[in-house]
Amino acid sequence: MNGGIRTRKQNGGFENVSNRKLNGHANPRARSTSPTEPSENVFLFYPNIIGYSRIVLALASLYYMPLHPRTCSSLYSVSCLLDALDGVAARQFNQSTRFGAVLDMVTDRCTTSCLLVFLSSAFPRWALLFQGLISLDFASHYMHMYATLAMGDSGQSHKKIDQSRSRLLHLYYNNRAVLFVFCTLNELFFIALYLLSFSSPMLTPSLLPTENKAGTTSQPGNPSHPPSMLFATPGSAWAMELARANKMDSFWPWVIAGVSFPVMAGKQILNLVQLVKASKWLAEGDIQERRLKGLPRKKR
Repeated sequence: MNGGIRTRKQNGGFENVSNRKLNGHANPRARSTSPTEPSENVFLFYPNIIGYSRIVLALASLYYMPLHPRTCSSLYSVSCLLDALDGVAARQFNQSTRFGAVLDMVTDRCTTSCLLVFLSSAFPRWALLFQGLISLDFASHYMHMYATLAMGDSGQSHKKIDQSRSRLLHLYYNNRAVLFVFCTLNELFFIALYLLSFSSPMLTPSLLPTENKAGTTSQPGNPSHPPSMLFATPGSAWAMELARANKMDSFWPWVIAGVSFPVMAGKQILNLVQLVKASKWLAEGDIQERRLKGLPRKKR
């Protein structure tokens, strides 16, 4: 930032004793000696309980993901919508915690990655793209979180972005409406692709019926296939094709995908900006630290 880059260790030379509790060493003077002081269990705060319910819903959606697109998409969507509710609860009950912020971010990363893994198997031709999106999402958020912890003030939230560092990220993290729209439409795009893997022959050629010599279709679910063949192994790839044969109307998934695609693309650009800015912030801190150590030493 302006005026030089300072790491957390360089702020004032030594870390203040009152902040040592952040490193696992509680300050005895900071504790209240009142015997009537109420004890709190951060793990049972309302926003964190909402976070746990998100995990349960996400796991349920993963269970139904291979064979039940309607149930899966419904559970997954509710889990994503609760992402906005936990923030409201945290502000309403004054229960904003670092644990809750990390739980929220980790849940987001894991649920989206699991859905993208399924899309990689549903659309093998685009597997490299989905793998790239997973890598970009994890890399940008990890670099950003680490840069905030290493370079920011003690206890600084990863959502606290100085406008001088990045106007885009400042707007994204500090405007709740922008954050909600980007996160929601980003997830809606991938949900729409998931539904299209069960409904659109354009994206899933295996849904197209083929004719055999007898003039009947060999599409899974046709009477020419004995029931024993169809349901002998419900978890097999054949069962997945059978589920996809139960076509859904692809109109609304296409509409959702078309509307949400620009925002999804913008979200990936934000991830790239976040990765670059965090990398530069860490590099600036490295240069400042090297200067304090007298590096690089001048050659004699």
